[in-house]
Amino acid sequence: MKTPKRSWAEPYKIKMVELVHMTSREEREKALVKAGYNTFLLHSKDVYIDLLTDSGTSAMSDRQWAGMMTGDEAYAGSENFYHLEAAIRKYYGYKHVVPTHQGRGAENIISKIMIKPGDIIPGNMYFTTTRLHQELAGGTFADIIIDEAHDSLSEHPFKGNADIGKLDKLVKEHGAKKIAYVSLATSVNMAGGQPVSMQNLRELRAYTLKHKIKIIHDMTRVAENAYFIKVREKGYQNKSVQEIVKEICSLTDGATMSAKKDALVNIGGFLALNDKRLYDEASNLVVVYEGLHTYGGLAGRDMEAMAIGISESVQDDHIRARIGQVEYLGHQLLAMGVPIVIPIGGHGIFIDAKRFLPHLKQTQFPAQTLAAELYLDSGVRTMERGIVSAGRNKETGEHYFPELELVRLTIPRRVYTQAHMDVVAESVNEVFLRRKKIKGLKMTFEPQYLRFFQAKFMPL
Repeated sequence: MKTPKRSWAEPYKIKMVELVHMTSREEREKALVKAGYNTFLLHSKDVYIDLLTDSGTSAMSDRQWAGMMTGDEAYAGSENFYHLEAAIRKYYGYKHVVPTHQGRGAENIISKIMIKPGDIIPGNMYFTTTRLHQELAGGTFADIIIDEAHDSLSEHPFKGNADIGKLDKLVKEHGAKKIAYVSLATSVNMAGGQPVSMQNLRELRAYTLKHKIKIIHDMTRVAENAYFIKVREKGYQNKSVQEIVKEICSLTDGATMSAKKDALVNIGGFLALNDKRLYDEASNLVVVYEGLHTYGGLAGRDMEAMAIGISESVQDDHIRARIGQVEYLGHQLLAMGVPIVIPIGGHGIFIDAKRFLPHLKQTQFPAQTLAAELYLDSGVRTMERGIVSAGRNKETGEHYFPELELVRLTIPRRVYTQAHMDVVAESVNEVFLRRKKIKGLKMTFEPQYLRFFQAKFMPL
């Protein structure tokens, strides 16, 4: 007789709770109209289960809260900076560290010091703030992710992989000197939290060394990527997530980090570099935009929480439970017939809005529409990752039309229970059952930059 599969539980216990407000549908309708059908513009008090983002929304541990009390708030040379520097060197292996207020602060600095007007920045799918900083510095982003990443039904285990052939074509067309660097993200957000394999990273490293091109690593969710390597890639099953994370980082030249994700803090980030010359430029420029090079816009207590969060983020038990909760929700939706990106990614479930609402044109913003409908149904806040997030071509002014039109259900770390995931699944299913009656949206207000944050819409 086969032994039944044992249940698993989170590797922590709850010490404090935050009460949330339960809203009526009438209240949600009023809130959504006021927010212009943009879930980013909803007030937090009107949200029941908040799956807008995993950025800065995780629950900190008792060790992190205790560390906050040891904040050294000196303007220069804070002890907490040196604790953070030591943690980054120990767990990631990078030599030099410049703290920033969050990830986009690091993106701004690296773009200013490494990109010249006319440069090309190849990357494994764009990310919104990353691409904007590259464009503002005069560069042009070029997508070199494998084709499978654009197919929500592809079961390729490493859809975040870079296509070396696409990179080689760019190098032959523009010359290696016009390639500012390769922008490599682990756990590619816009593809659905899809990982990069170690084999692909090694091949990319060999190519870039040959052509003297640097790799700058968007390591926001590197621990999640490491877990997928552990469970999916041959030869890594017996390695710890901590070991795999460090090996990933060793194959790159530097990194931007939004510590609000993997590192389990509410605010903070950093730029890490191995090149001393680049570090000297960055530590000088950070004074202009963020703060002194030993605090970078952060309080000492925030740097201490980040240092501790880094050590907790690479523990196998933590990351297994974190991704396990995402998979729990994903498998429920698959059983209900809801079209989602597969394989299930690391930080959230991505609903394929094109397949969910096939009767809507992409210019009717199906993902934005679906996010609004989910909020109306249950008070669950999600977000769009499709044509609105993609923005417009800076030369032509036309919409970018990404192949993937997704609604992201992002799971904060250590915040919600499995019962919350059940409520989310039931709400998605309720909307799915009446999907044919759903109408699209039209945009009524469009900001110049990163329009998905503040754009407003109304029903067609």
